[in-house]
Amino acid sequence: MPLRFTLRQLEYFIAVGEAGSIALASEMVNVTAPSLSSAIAQLEAGFGVQLFTRRHAQGSVLTPAGVRFTEQAREVLANAAQLNDMANIYTGSVRGPLRVGCLKTFVQIMVPQLRRGFEDKHSNVDFNQIELDQAQIFDALGSARIDIALTYDLSLHSDIDFQPLHPLPPYVMVAVDHPLAGAKELSAEDLIDHEMVLLDMPHSSEYFLSFFRSLSRRPSIAERTSEITIQRCLVANGFGFGISNMRTVSKMSMDGMPLKFIPLKTDVPPLQLGIALPKASHVSRTIQAFIDHCHEAADANKLPGLVM
Repeated sequence: MPLRFTLRQLEYFIAVGEAGSIALASEMVNVTAPSLSSAIAQLEAGFGVQLFTRRHAQGSVLTPAGVRFTEQAREVLANAAQLNDMANIYTGSVRGPLRVGCLKTFVQIMVPQLRRGFEDKHSNVDFNQIELDQAQIFDALGSARIDIALTYDLSLHSDIDFQPLHPLPPYVMVAVDHPLAGAKELSAEDLIDHEMVLLDMPHSSEYFLSFFRSLSRRPSIAERTSEITIQRCLVANGFGFGISNMRTVSKMSMDGMPLKFIPLKTDVPPLQLGIALPKASHVSRTIQAFIDHCHEAADANKLPGLVM
């Protein structure tokens, strides 16, 4: 009896169910909306079951049958992953899908080069990088939408296993003509009366503002943005200082303006860059190979894009 589905169709089906709409799921899995719609339609036709109720205002809502199908689809995909890993063990190879969640604040700085080195060593791995904020990473790990994540040890949940790679002490970013640009080191007291460009993302914004907690006041926030490249451009063009927990190789903003990075003296512990994955989850040969690759880069002080 021929199968009525493919594993890819099941992945798309789960993504739409979690996102609640074709459009949002399309962004999550980097697949066009028509491809997702086609996969769902083929599943429903193959099984003769309606999996979603389409509502214009509410998106795609799982039917009772769709909820049960979701549970079984997760089991099928988990079993398929273990079968693939068993084959890898017997053949001594590293192959198959790898879904890596990447924190938005550093994905463009580090991940492409780190990924290039990994794929050069393991060409049979189907690497899928997914850019997320910290809250989305926790959610995606918990729902098994991603296998592993590159992120910070920021507000970690108790069900997350975190392996540190490298400490990331904070730096103050300023334009080269900023009044504080000549300083060799800065403190929160030095910054408090200057305007700030805040990187405003879930969990991250609280961390950056925590440097001022001992002063019982916050700096004036001139601009907020959830994009690190925009923050760097705003800072480089004189809209205020920014705080970054990494000093990058490039000292230029995206529009070609220079930046200065000055160490921030603080009692707040530095963040750790590292690898996050669900506790007690099955670590496949492919996942372990990527973990080893990241540790090797960190141990050799060769994490891409950073001054280490």
